[in-house]
Amino acid sequence: MIIFQILNIFLSIFSFILLGRVILSWVRPDPYGPLGEVTRIIFMLTEPVLDPIRRILPPAGGLDFSPIVAFLLISVLQSFLRM
Repeated sequence: MIIFQILNIFLSIFSFILLGRVILSWVRPDPYGPLGEVTRIIFMLTEPVLDPIRRILPPAGGLDFSPIVAFLLISVLQSFLRM
């Protein structure tokens, strides 16, 4: 049970990091500005999850739907963990 709780906490934290990436993609901060290091870390943490999704689901009309799919997958995993 404790393993499921830890995994659930990890998935929740990752969801917030993913949300940060989505917001950063709208804002496009300067990579050499005050948020540059944070931006690189967020992209480094989320890219291993989003890249395989992008290979399966290419952008439609210039929009990247991979974060939405990632949020859905996280939600499904968390649902299973709560059972």
